[in-house]
Amino acid sequence: MTSDGSVDDLASRREDYARGGLAEADLAADPITMFERWYADAVAARLHEPNAVAVATASPDGAPSVRFVLLKGVGPDGFVFYTNLLSRKGKELLANPRCALLFPWHPLERQVRVEGHATELSRTEVADYFTARPRGSQLGAWASHQSAVVDGREELDRAYADVAARFEGAEVPVPDEWGGFRVRPERVEFWQGRTSRMHDRLVYRRTDGGWITERLAP
Repeated sequence: MTSDGSVDDLASRREDYARGGLAEADLAADPITMFERWYADAVAARLHEPNAVAVATASPDGAPSVRFVLLKGVGPDGFVFYTNLLSRKGKELLANPRCALLFPWHPLERQVRVEGHATELSRTEVADYFTARPRGSQLGAWASHQSAVVDGREELDRAYADVAARFEGAEVPVPDEWGGFRVRPERVEFWQGRTSRMHDRLVYRRTDGGWITERLAP
């Protein structure tokens, strides 16, 4: 809204990105190493939740949905996050593992786009991470059946209180429905804003012979 209470003119809003550029010579040999470089820049810039990532999934019949989660691991095998396996994204990834990720680092005029396939993490990996979570988050994983319809906030508060009483003085075990996924990238795009909308878009694409890189028109 503008100061006079009217709706802002969205069509007129624009910024000219001029923080820097991205050349082929700037790229690492593989996209994971390149991602780690840019993630380190996001941390150094003190961005809020630099590991926040949008996860796009699709139902078996192709209906898309997207939401933010927090990235909890990255390595040569891919990008890791945790979730309730009975949530919408959990069910969709188990039925259709093709997915996309987006890291929106707006203050740096950057974004990273990932396309790949998700595989369910082992129960050992899930347990190792779950035991390292704050106790409140562990209890929340039991209290909330993610994506299920509830009658109101009071129902959630009661469920949390019941779980806290149930596990009082004891370790909180991993709920059966709680797990995680590793997204193996097939395509990773590094996007850097440039002036006059002539942005840099450099893409790693997985082939049988390894990663190749390409530049896309903005």
